[in-house]
Amino acid sequence: MPKVLISDKMDPRAAQIFRDRGIEVDEKPGLSKEELVAIVGDYDGLAIRSATKVGRDVLNAAANLKVVGRAGIGVDNVDIPAASAKGVVVMNTPFGNSITTAEHAIALMFALARDIPEADRSTQAGKWEKNRFMGVELTGKTLGLIGAGNIGSIVADRALGLKMKVAAYDPFLSAERARELGVEKVTLDELLARADFITLHTPLTDQTRNILSAENLARTRKGVRIINCARGGLVDEAALKDALESGHVAGAALDVFVEEPATASPLFGTPGFVSTPHLGASTSEAQVNVAIQVAEQMSDFLLTGAVTNALNMPSVSAEDAPRLRPYMLLAEKLGSLVGQLAHGGLTQINIEVEGAAAELNQKPITGAVLAGLMRVFSDTVNMVNAPFLAKERGLDVREVRHDREGDYHTLVRVSVATSEGERSVAGTLFGDQNPRLVELFGIKVEADLTGPMLYVVNEDAPGFIGRIGTALGDAGVNIGTFHLGRRDAGGEAVLLLSVDTPVAEPLLKQLCKLPGVKKVKALRFG
Repeated sequence: MPKVLISDKMDPRAAQIFRDRGIEVDEKPGLSKEELVAIVGDYDGLAIRSATKVGRDVLNAAANLKVVGRAGIGVDNVDIPAASAKGVVVMNTPFGNSITTAEHAIALMFALARDIPEADRSTQAGKWEKNRFMGVELTGKTLGLIGAGNIGSIVADRALGLKMKVAAYDPFLSAERARELGVEKVTLDELLARADFITLHTPLTDQTRNILSAENLARTRKGVRIINCARGGLVDEAALKDALESGHVAGAALDVFVEEPATASPLFGTPGFVSTPHLGASTSEAQVNVAIQVAEQMSDFLLTGAVTNALNMPSVSAEDAPRLRPYMLLAEKLGSLVGQLAHGGLTQINIEVEGAAAELNQKPITGAVLAGLMRVFSDTVNMVNAPFLAKERGLDVREVRHDREGDYHTLVRVSVATSEGERSVAGTLFGDQNPRLVELFGIKVEADLTGPMLYVVNEDAPGFIGRIGTALGDAGVNIGTFHLGRRDAGGEAVLLLSVDTPVAEPLLKQLCKLPGVKKVKALRFG
């Protein structure tokens, strides 16, 4: 039975979902790092929010950990490269608090437009400064949207409902998607020059850090109002303070800061500045939603292999997981075979699919091939860290999908480029379930890849099968299955034998001395 630790305060419905799915769960919020390190090795899954820090030290202690689930969007508290290297899937719940965050951005936009926070303070102080707070209408104004993803698109929809014009900057926004949203796709320069309000909805990356820098703030129109409910660091806070004090920026509202908790920001007290303590996802509905979603996602992964909203692995739906499983098993065996047989430095791997396999999500198939291949070099490889390890070793991975129909209803081919030339293997599924090798280095051969095996390259000549069978029998090695293939009569042939026990090195050397033998190698498949 899988076991999950919930290490942050979370809606109790999350724990109940785990229990209802047959997963053992412990709720221990508030653990120190030392306490977490001491017990995390007992768990298959770790469910967190923002308080738990899952760094390299925690991951190194997590011997059995398979998945970390973040109830929320941000995963700044998880070392994703370290998790990938350890083979741990990292999931988040990017949609559970989308509406809540979008609504908070709209609320802050209203607050800036009508000076609501300052008017509230003034009125409660006994003043009646009706003429002091002259706001602006939202109707007819242009909202500049930096980031038109899930949350950004919801903000755009609400803004259009307020009769605003929406101009969106997003490198990944297609013209078709812009039309669907009812927004105008613009460059960043155009947005800065035209927007009356600017709201940010993009992750923090090297490309987006300080996207509203001092230089870009200076290029905005005078009187602009800025809202950030996305990530601290998207706005240069020192430059924003200067722009507010000079009056170039009429108002700014931040829900996120470079350093959090933000208890002493230089922006505090600046005229026109409004702040909230990272409340974007803080509604009761959102907290329930993300807790339920992370528990369901983690349960699906631990019980069925379905992967949803993973940040370091392709998604596999609960419906697709059973269909993909035999293909992934085939792919892993092919990767293992080519990894065990290909000699010389590997520089490139091509993974081709055709027939029924071409209709599936190819990413999990690629991950399985790489897992089988890289397991030759490490015994801690899985589908999560295999692409990471392949990239680390400079292996060029290429995926090819063919629409053609070949000799088989489905086919997966794995080819590697080595210093000794290209090596290629191919396999199919019998009965849509059973992996079967059908081609080995250009030679047609049908074989199951299971348990200990022998790979033999020999001259196609009479008497060879008898000699190798006798040699194995004399050594007490029982042959399970015998698979033969050849290029041409009397030419080069290959032999794959499954054996009941692994063949020891002295026997391998003895087999190599048999007449007609060119190469012998012991193989192993899980």
